[in-house]
Amino acid sequence: MPPHSELNCWIITDGKAGDEMQCIAVAEAIGCRYELRRVHPKAPFTWFMPKGPIDPREGPGRPGSPIAPPYPDLAIGSGRRAIAYLRKVKSASKGRTFTVCLKDPRTGTGTADLIWVPEHDRLRGPNVLVSPTAPHRFPAERLNALRFAPHPALDDLPAPRVAVLVGGNSRHHTFTQSDCEAFLEGLRAWAAHSAAHLMITASRRTPEFLTSQLKDLAREGRHVMWTGKGENPLASYLAKADAVVVTADSTNMIGEAAGTGAPVHVFHPGGGHAKINRFLGNLDRLGIIHPFPGPMKTTTYDPLDPTGDIAKAILKAMGIPDGQQDEQEQGTAL
Repeated sequence: MPPHSELNCWIITDGKAGDEMQCIAVAEAIGCRYELRRVHPKAPFTWFMPKGPIDPREGPGRPGSPIAPPYPDLAIGSGRRAIAYLRKVKSASKGRTFTVCLKDPRTGTGTADLIWVPEHDRLRGPNVLVSPTAPHRFPAERLNALRFAPHPALDDLPAPRVAVLVGGNSRHHTFTQSDCEAFLEGLRAWAAHSAAHLMITASRRTPEFLTSQLKDLAREGRHVMWTGKGENPLASYLAKADAVVVTADSTNMIGEAAGTGAPVHVFHPGGGHAKINRFLGNLDRLGIIHPFPGPMKTTTYDPLDPTGDIAKAILKAMGIPDGQQDEQEQGTAL
């Protein structure tokens, strides 16, 4: 789509990286100008969110308010604490601001003008968009460009190259010592028997033992690991991967991996959640994910990336052409 730099957009979250990145991905797909508006409500107002009101200390008329006017053309919000603020922007702007909520707001379909939910959420309605995976910042065009862009540290790795995306302990998952050892054993088996060369990235949630062992593994053979210094190479990892290994604690990472078209192998640490199981079940039925440890797959599929579709739906609902229809009409005229 052509950029829509005439539009101004607020991204409303409480600063959680996963929520914020999804909103940024949609804004970038639209091509609009955006500002990060982070909310910081305090108790007792947080106790009643998302259904309750905003913290009045952050009201539109208060100094330093994250939702002080003038109001934007578009507001995209995500996360439990952001929902009340998104509703407030809608009412305070008297409907001038088009509001979008990413993920189920748990306050019904009237919360925003347009709502996106992953397929494993139950919310449905005429203004609700549904897709198997979440919006992300790795559209096919970006990955295709990076796939052929020089990257000495990665281009020197022989195929098959495997992106290894490691999460960590979360509300629903816990990496036990045996989980960590099983994960490492699976990676070593691929390196030894499938001649895989690993491109590893861990997170702040990754247990210290596992991070240390992954660093040792990277030094043992022709592998690379990003340690948090310099530019994050995740996009290049995904672009150049023949397969992906990812841990089940992060639906965002799995969704990003599913945007590559490469087989995605999912490792399950201890724990789980019914929503995550439904999410993984959908991807399993589509033939996208496979178990890890297990044999390395070579099957491909059409990459999943709902970001562009969400952006187009927003523009259509706002009554703004996305540019493609105009191009088609010009082609017909010619």
